[in-house]
Amino acid sequence: MFSVTVRDHMMVAHSLPDPFFGPAQGLHGVTYVVELTFYRPELDEHGVVIDIGAATERLAEVTGELRYRNLDDLEVFAGTVTTTEVVARHVAHRVVEGLDTAPFTAVEVTLHEHPDAWATYRLDLTSP
Repeated sequence: MFSVTVRDHMMVAHSLPDPFFGPAQGLHGVTYVVELTFYRPELDEHGVVIDIGAATERLAEVTGELRYRNLDDLEVFAGTVTTTEVVARHVAHRVVEGLDTAPFTAVEVTLHEHPDAWATYRLDLTSP
């Protein structure tokens, strides 16, 4: 299995309104380092998993939708606690919208919220 990973970052604000989250219940900011990985079993005719420029551009489009926004105000997250895991899932699904996913078996999004803490969502593209 081959993979290619690209990175971007985004600064967002949000709250985690549940006592489980302690002081993070209140509005606060976070700078996520976002990694997007494409997986495929074989390389294409150019010997690559995906064009790195195209992958970088697609990730930038998706992170650009969230960058400098308060996630609590976005309709897409209405009624949802915007944990790092939830945001990673959202990014993964947005990345593949409109993308020819046939060559890929999965995409994986990792959001680093701190050098020692991150969450990953892996979207299987082999299931119908």
